[in-house]
Amino acid sequence: MSTPSNSSSLSSDLLEQLKAQLPESLFATVSGTFATYEKQLDTKSNELQYARLKIQLLEEKLRLQRIAKYGPGSESLSNLQLELLELEPGVSNTEVAAESERDALPSTPEKKKRRKHPGRQTLPADLPRVERVIACTPEQCVCGNCGAGTKVIGYEVSEVLEVKPAEYFVEVTKREKRACKKCEEQGVAMAPLPVRIIAKSLVSDRIIIDTIVGKYADHNPLFRQSVIFLRDAGIDISRATMCGWAMTVGEMLAPVVGAMRRELLAGSYIQADETAVDVQMHDRRGKNHQGYLWQYGTPGGATIFDFQMGRGREGPAHFLDKFEGILQTDGYAAYNSGVGSPKMVHAACWSHARRGFVDAIKLNKLDAASIGIVDLMDRLFAIDARARSEKMDHAARHVLRQQEAPPLLDKINAQIHALSKNVLPKSAAGEACAYTVKLWKKLTCFLEYPALELSNNLAENSMRGVALGRKNWIHIGSQQAGPRVAAILSVVESCRRLRIPVRDYLNQILPGLANRSIQQLADLTPAAWIARHNPDNL
Repeated sequence: MSTPSNSSSLSSDLLEQLKAQLPESLFATVSGTFATYEKQLDTKSNELQYARLKIQLLEEKLRLQRIAKYGPGSESLSNLQLELLELEPGVSNTEVAAESERDALPSTPEKKKRRKHPGRQTLPADLPRVERVIACTPEQCVCGNCGAGTKVIGYEVSEVLEVKPAEYFVEVTKREKRACKKCEEQGVAMAPLPVRIIAKSLVSDRIIIDTIVGKYADHNPLFRQSVIFLRDAGIDISRATMCGWAMTVGEMLAPVVGAMRRELLAGSYIQADETAVDVQMHDRRGKNHQGYLWQYGTPGGATIFDFQMGRGREGPAHFLDKFEGILQTDGYAAYNSGVGSPKMVHAACWSHARRGFVDAIKLNKLDAASIGIVDLMDRLFAIDARARSEKMDHAARHVLRQQEAPPLLDKINAQIHALSKNVLPKSAAGEACAYTVKLWKKLTCFLEYPALELSNNLAENSMRGVALGRKNWIHIGSQQAGPRVAAILSVVESCRRLRIPVRDYLNQILPGLANRSIQQLADLTPAAWIARHNPDNL
């Protein structure tokens, strides 16, 4: 890295004057001395520039550590405010919040428009209505002028959402037994028992499904649900029993998820992401192992979780075997080689590229270069936002992209290369530049494929449930439980993405699922379910 020197033109003019005035031998000595000093000056200038960048890098690292210490609320604080907090022992979150409100952030070139208030929310029309009529007081039933009785002329109507507390009861099932008194040899006939999720279980199918939804959709761990049963119903159901329900359901759903995987791989576009999850290891060390849940899905469709004990490429290589479509991921190297078919197209995510420059701006609010790059990237996203607002199909959006995206991409590319020459490689801005340049070909392939989204955000959003859940249920109970948990998460998250009532879906497919043939599984996936019940949502 070098900085242009202003001394070269000045020394050149001075040397020309000295050459005309001094003898040749003396001029050679002077010019040599000038060259030596000029070289030393350039060296010192480069060292000074490097020192400045090094100080900036160290200040970034210090700021990151302080933000990690005081939490996300401290991101808006200046370095001086963070330094003052360091002098106060035992700073609380309340103090951090108060400090952030004391000094507003400087305004950035891009200001988000305030959304219009949608107005008072209306309650869904399909919810049942229970009317409650409030009568006027006796005084109001008599005219205050003539004393005659008043008549009802109408009602002032208002609506509020109400709920009935959970009511536990014992369902007693009586199966008829019939026999012919004349023909005892015919024996006794008994009404068939309805198919249940877990035969001879102490609880009903609805209780089991509520337990599954409570843990994997509402992130309520089993030990809390066990306490709720004891408190509200007076029944002591152990966590081990409830865990057995979950593992049984996970094993039953595994073949359905296999059919979902076949549906996904038959398509042409997959978004993938992965996240860590602790796995309890029942060994002498007593430590958890860091496993991973890999998630694969398609925009507007179902998503599938695949459990692996590691983060190596073996996981995606096995799952995406022979896949020939588009795979969109972040920059993680495990997706790069040995994954999918040689015909597979690997695309990158613009949100991940943008995030690096946003992090650089958080560390240095005056980083004009990073602010400019983020602004250009936002204008790139605005193209797709316009396509969504005008309800364009992929073909129309492709035409719009071809018209407006290339000039923006040229500017982004030029500004990133210019910025990379003036920052340290290990700085936040330097790493953001390196990340984007490395993935440039994968980032720009959206110009060739109309269905390809700019970002992988939908896949990341589907990981939020796992991120919230692992804070509550802490870990997966064993390595063998991993695939079963992944199967449940696949169904729960797919129902959420497809807007399917997960309880209704599970209540319909789980009873008797173990007795279904392999050929019937394709009709039981969430996509097939919604096609039968609500084809307009597809």
